[in-house]
Amino acid sequence: MWKGRFAQETAELVQQFGESVSYDWRLYKHDIAGSIAHARAQVKAGILSQGEFDEIESGLRGIEKDIDAGKFEFRTSLEDIHMNVEAELTRRIGAAGAKLHTARSRNDQVATDTRLYCRAEIDVLAAGIGDLQDALLDRADRYAATVLPAYTHLQRGQPVTVGHHLLAYVEMLDRDLGRLADCRRRLNVSPLGSGALAGSTINLDRGAIAKELGFDGVTRNSMDAVADRDYIAEFLFAMALCGVHLSRLSEDLILWCSAEFGFVSLSDAHTTGSSLMPQKKNPDVCEITRGKTGRLLGNLVSLLTAVKGLPLTYNRDLQEDKEPLFDSIDTLKLTLAVNAEMIAAMEVREDRCRAAAGDPMLLATDLADWLVRADIPFRQAHELVGKAVAEAVRTGTPLDQLDLPSVDPAFTAAASEVFSLEKALAARSNPGAPSIDNVRAEIARRR
Repeated sequence: MWKGRFAQETAELVQQFGESVSYDWRLYKHDIAGSIAHARAQVKAGILSQGEFDEIESGLRGIEKDIDAGKFEFRTSLEDIHMNVEAELTRRIGAAGAKLHTARSRNDQVATDTRLYCRAEIDVLAAGIGDLQDALLDRADRYAATVLPAYTHLQRGQPVTVGHHLLAYVEMLDRDLGRLADCRRRLNVSPLGSGALAGSTINLDRGAIAKELGFDGVTRNSMDAVADRDYIAEFLFAMALCGVHLSRLSEDLILWCSAEFGFVSLSDAHTTGSSLMPQKKNPDVCEITRGKTGRLLGNLVSLLTAVKGLPLTYNRDLQEDKEPLFDSIDTLKLTLAVNAEMIAAMEVREDRCRAAAGDPMLLATDLADWLVRADIPFRQAHELVGKAVAEAVRTGTPLDQLDLPSVDPAFTAAASEVFSLEKALAARSNPGAPSIDNVRAEIARRR
């Protein structure tokens, strides 16, 4: 493609070092769609005849079918997907194929392809997140009234329900969907027509090309258009943070599956055994999810590091954007799918949850609130309940069985009425709080 300037063939090691078709081949559908839209604009500009366009479109569709069927031979000597497709097109249809690259560069071509690819994959990932949300909602619905302790610092804090806990992850995944939607909106502008960096003296109808490819508009600066990889960085960030959310869910489930907690049981189909210890049932899906999050974070850092020192405009370093992108997409898609399947089959051990939630210490804050309603300032109420807790610990007496008035006269016999999980949950009725009615209403709203 540059033989006019060079007297020597590219060294074989340089070809191996610089080729990208071994991984960017997966852009082929978007590359072909962009080429067809570009060729249609060439007809309008008088560069191609209608007959030549028909040849190009037919030839490109034939190449697409061959790649779909696994019959296309990619050549690393042609570096990338763009030149592999163009060279094969010219071989098949002749001179018309050699006109296709008029008024474009591989710089704006790859920027277009990757935007189209990211847009399509965002839609796939959004559906995967929705499937996981559905699985979480199903479990939240089934266990909406199952009480268990919520924790801070991995110490028991206050009572909630399993449904409320799982809805927290539905909420996180909602934010992930929002970030993906924002990323999709920002990336959905067409750079095609920006050329290598300064457009072209042959002006094609960029707006018509953008419309055909489903873009909302065109980029406004040709230099930025070919140098910009913000949309990939943003996409990688959205995927990495979604992975962090899945990792946090995994950590909860790993704890809950342990003998020490025993709150949930994962199906045999989503756990593994030990090659040595026959009693083991390991939550490997959760552990692998937790591990793959590091991979998603690494891919984000890899791209940001590659881009951080680049002057305008295009630099070959930008070829390093694709492998992290492809890897993160593949990783997150599979992770979402296996987690949705695992959650859908998960069983909650309600007896263990209820036993853990039966610790009267979980209602110490409710006891302080009872004092507040008796016109005791909260800081004083907090101190008084702290004294009651210390006495309960010192004497080995459950807090709900302690003689509270003997701790301080501010307590009356009626104070013991707070030690009811049902009343405690029902009282937490503010929006976002874990009353069972709230949980069921939120599940209904989300469905």
